[in-house]
Amino acid sequence: MTAQTHDDTDPNLPDPEGYDGDQTDLAARLSLRRVDGLRTELTDITEVEYRQLRLERVVLVSVWTSRDEADVVNSLSELRQLAETAGSEVLDALFQRRERPDPATYIGRGKVDEVREVVNATGADTVICDGELSPAQLRNLEDRIKVKVVDRTALILDIFASHAKSSEGKAQVELAQLQYLRQRLRGWGGNLSRQTGGRAAGGVGIGGRGPGETKIETDRRRIRTRIARLREQLRDLEGTRQIKRQERRRHQVPSVAIVGYTNAGKSSVLNRLTGAGVLVENALFATLDPTTRRSQTADGRTYTLTDTVGFVRHLPHDLVEAFRSTLEESVEADLLLHVVDGSDADPFGQVSAVREVLADIGAGDVPEQLLINKVDLADPGMLQSLRTRFPDAVFASARTGEGLDEVRALVERRLPTPGTEVTVLVPYSRGDLIDRIHREGELVTMEHTGEGTRVVARVHADLAGELGGFPA
Repeated sequence: MTAQTHDDTDPNLPDPEGYDGDQTDLAARLSLRRVDGLRTELTDITEVEYRQLRLERVVLVSVWTSRDEADVVNSLSELRQLAETAGSEVLDALFQRRERPDPATYIGRGKVDEVREVVNATGADTVICDGELSPAQLRNLEDRIKVKVVDRTALILDIFASHAKSSEGKAQVELAQLQYLRQRLRGWGGNLSRQTGGRAAGGVGIGGRGPGETKIETDRRRIRTRIARLREQLRDLEGTRQIKRQERRRHQVPSVAIVGYTNAGKSSVLNRLTGAGVLVENALFATLDPTTRRSQTADGRTYTLTDTVGFVRHLPHDLVEAFRSTLEESVEADLLLHVVDGSDADPFGQVSAVREVLADIGAGDVPEQLLINKVDLADPGMLQSLRTRFPDAVFASARTGEGLDEVRALVERRLPTPGTEVTVLVPYSRGDLIDRIHREGELVTMEHTGEGTRVVARVHADLAGELGGFPA
C-alpha cells in the first residue's frame, strides 16, 4: 500500500507519528454503497407542481472524495430535494469512494455496469450525477447505461427554467443554459467541413467541394448568436436596475439584502418584516426575481429590504455569471441579512457555501448579520452548536414570528447613520425639509416655535447643505 503524503501542520490530520495513510477497507473503497431513506415517498411527491403528467424515475449517483461520509450523504440528500423539485421520483441513491472522479465515466468503468443493473431493476429512466460532468463523461455514461444521464448543473438549470417568471429571469436562465449546452453538443468531432468563398464556393477549386456547414456548426453558430442577443437584452434591463439604484443612492436610502441558502426562509423573513406578500413555497429556488420593499426604522428613517436568489453548494459558474446583474443587489447593499436554515442537517455547510458565492461576486466585504431561521423546527443540540460557533447571530422563526422583533431592531441598529449633525430653524412653509429629515436622517430633537420648527438632527451631506440656509 502506498503511503499518502500530508502536511504536518494541518491540525485536521492525524498525528504524523506512525501515520501510514488512510487504511480504508478495500471492499468499502471499491463498492457502490446505498444511502438508505433517500427514496421519494409518494405521499410527499404531491407537493411537486412540475411535470405532473409523468414523474421521471431517477437514480442518484455520487463519488465520495472527502474523508467525512456525512458530507456525501448530505450532498445526496440535497440532490434528492433538487430532483423532486424538478419533478422526479427518486428510486435509489448510490455513491462510491474514490480519490477523484474517473475522467472517462465519473464512477469508473466497472461501476457503470452496476449502475446499469440498478437502473434495469428499478425501471429508472434517468440517472443524475452529483457533479458537473464533462461532455465525454455524459456521452460514455449514456452509451453504456442506455438511459438519459444529467448532472447537477443541468438539474439546477432545469429548476431555474421552471421557476423563472420575469423577462430578466427567463433571459438569465436561457443564457446560462446555452453556455452550458454549447460545450456539450454532439457531432462528428473534428470532421467538420471548412467554409470557403469566391469561386470555390460554387464547387470550383481544390478544397471547395464538400457538404458545407455541418449541423453541429450550424447549432453552435445559432447558439453564439442567441447568446449575444441575450447579453444585449440583459444589458438593457441592467440599465433600468442601475437607474433605480442611483435614485436610492441619491436620496441616501440605506439598503439591506437578504441572502442565504435556497429554502432557508428568506422570502418569509421579507414578508414578516415588510408585509411584501412574496411567494413562499417549500421548494428549492422558489424565488428567482429579486423583490425590493421599503421599510422604516423606529425613528422614521427609510431603508430598503431586497429578497435575493438563493444559493446552493456548487452553484454552476455559468448561472452565477448569468445572474451577476441580479446578484449585484448584494454587492451594493449596506448590510447583508444572511438567513440560515437552523433545521438543516448541515447549517455550517450552508454558511460556507453562501459566503463562497458572495466572495465570488465581490460582496465578501459587505457587513453581514447572521439570522438563524426555523428555530421552531431545529434540534436543540444543533442550535447550541450554532450559538457557540456564531455568538453574534440572532435566532428567530419567520413562521411563528419568534425573535423577529430582535431581528428588526438589530438591522436598524446596524444601518449606516448620517454623519453630519445640524441645528436648524426650518420655516413652517418648508415642511418638505422636515419630511426629508424624518425619511433620510436621524432626528435628535424637534421643537415647534413661533418662527418655525427647531430641529437637531444627523443628516447626510447633501441634505445638510440644503438646511444650511436656515440656521437656528
